[in-house]
Amino acid sequence: MPLYEYWCPECKKTFEKLRPMESKHSDVKCVRCGSPVKKMLSVVAAVGRGSEAESYFMGGGGGCACGGNCGCQSRH
Repeated sequence: MPLYEYWCPECKKTFEKLRPMESKHSDVKCVRCGSPVKKMLSVVAAVGRGSEAESYFMGGGGGCACGGNCGCQSRH
């Protein structure tokens, strides 16, 4: 279940809420004052164990120190 971040323009409070994907567009009320809130733009960080996330974001492979597929220019 994704975690969404919201901001209340009425009381200036930000909060997070876990919501099912199918209800992501339904209205959310502020946890403090009950006013309608605005969904904030979230930043996502890809976390992986080596090769998958690194190769996608950095163009490398699964490890380095010139012993793996890191995309460096040295010849082995």
